[in-house]
Amino acid sequence: MASRSSTDDTKENAVQVSVDAKLTVAAGRGNCQQLKDLLSTEDSKTMLVVMAPSIQASTVKSLPEVMSPLLLSSACSGAWQDLEFLLNRGHGQPHPSMNSSTKFHDLLTAYGSHSCGDKGASMQKASDDVEALLNLPSGSTVSLLDGVTIEGGTALHVVATYGESDGFLRSADIIHSKASHLLFVRNKNGDTPLHCAARAGMSRMVRHLITLARGENTGVNRVKELLEIENSLKETALHQAVRIGNNDIVKLLMEENSELASFPKDGTSPLYLAILLEEDIIVETLYNASHMKLSYSGKNGQNALHAAVLRGTELTKKLLEWNSDLTIQRDENGSTPLHFAAALAQQSQRGSICWQVLEANSAALYQSDCNGLFPIHVAASVGESGTVTMFLNKSPSSAGLQDSMGRTFLHVAAEKRKVRIVSSACRNQSLLWILNIQDNDGNTALHLAIQARSLRMFCALLGNRQTHLNLSNNMGQTPLDISPYGVPPGFFDEQNSEAKIHFALTVVNARSGGSRRDHFEENYTRQLKYDETEQLEKLKEPTQTLCIGVALVATATFTVTFALPGGYRADEHINGGTPTLAGRLVEFT
Repeated sequence: MASRSSTDDTKENAVQVSVDAKLTVAAGRGNCQQLKDLLSTEDSKTMLVVMAPSIQASTVKSLPEVMSPLLLSSACSGAWQDLEFLLNRGHGQPHPSMNSSTKFHDLLTAYGSHSCGDKGASMQKASDDVEALLNLPSGSTVSLLDGVTIEGGTALHVVATYGESDGFLRSADIIHSKASHLLFVRNKNGDTPLHCAARAGMSRMVRHLITLARGENTGVNRVKELLEIENSLKETALHQAVRIGNNDIVKLLMEENSELASFPKDGTSPLYLAILLEEDIIVETLYNASHMKLSYSGKNGQNALHAAVLRGTELTKKLLEWNSDLTIQRDENGSTPLHFAAALAQQSQRGSICWQVLEANSAALYQSDCNGLFPIHVAASVGESGTVTMFLNKSPSSAGLQDSMGRTFLHVAAEKRKVRIVSSACRNQSLLWILNIQDNDGNTALHLAIQARSLRMFCALLGNRQTHLNLSNNMGQTPLDISPYGVPPGFFDEQNSEAKIHFALTVVNARSGGSRRDHFEENYTRQLKYDETEQLEKLKEPTQTLCIGVALVATATFTVTFALPGGYRADEHINGGTPTLAGRLVEFT
């Protein structure tokens, strides 16, 4: 208990005595104005008790200050006078030239009344005590600029995002003068205010932030430091400018730091991003402004040429002129740019993307990916017969390249049912030597064609006299042995492909493997033994659907048959239930 006097002298000399007192407790912010009014009165018998919950600091996780709505509103609108008013008065440092707008004063008063529970607070009262209206304790070192948005952005992030007019530039100056470190603060995504300005396409704001960084006399190159900051995606502000296709901001950033296109050291480079987005002009800007010293890296271990082959012949041509070594670099799957190009459609023409990459480095044809697939395997798997032919013309020996499963491009084509490629290979006399190559399972292209149940591929292979009909795979099965395996027992039909293949092999006197006939038939039965319950379930579903459809049709038919024209009279009618048209003459024409 302490007695209060009206003067400092009497307060120092006052004797503490026990007196009756009125007890007023502030249990929350809602009573703040009442307590302030109470303290301003000359009541010596009043004791102020402020109660707060007791919480162990060690058990509470420190949370960032939430940005004041008034500060956020001023920052979003670029109202530098309102912003200056808040920051100066929020620190107890009134500015003599303060000239806030009336609208802002109304907002300040309304917000203060809501916060302090005094609906009659005047504008003068609000101006006299901004700290209370902003929920800041008087004399506190807590700054308004410590508050952040839900994304973790500071007031400078907000200003940089929302505009680049003179008001926003002046606001940035005010914030920077109060807290210069905010220029390098990152939000939850790792973005600095410069990232935000570049992403929003604010070229004036970008230039202004760079100027603010240059004005900091710290003995280090603050501009270079700011420009090279990477966010959580390892992207600089240059990436943001590239992503929105703003070549002016790209030029501005590259003029400040020509090495900026070299960041990040690994990952998605600005050049890779520009190519992927087909920003041809920005691609040229990055290359020229960097003095040809830039990063070609991309995501997942790719490089810029991987992206270029997916975007067109012009970009591919540029990349090959700038750096032909890109053709040998592999991504995390082991794919080279030629693997990517081989999967594209219609690449057999001279000048095509695939042709350009192959001309730049024909040795890339002999570079496999992590699964042992060569570009010719990729082209065969997607059915690009023209690309396969181009590869074979460029390097005939590539026909015998085998992947990690021992398959040639012909095996892959047969397995993927690419009839045109198989048929073309069978007609090519220079490819006779690969017709009977066996993969790691001992299967030839004929084995795989039969397993794929493709009568056309089988006929193409059978029609070539160099195709061996009696080679056994690792299970001892010849093409004749596996030919009936596609036909479930009880469903053998002379008109299906499997039956025709089996019949053709029998006619040309193909042989079975080295197993006894009874063993073979036992294996055949075991391999194709179908679960009767499963088969019945498969037949049951379409049958049920058909029955439902028949029932609906029958119901509709009977409804139309027995429905009388005009319907029936309602039950409440004197002749309820009788036909509406009963007793009337109907004329038939």
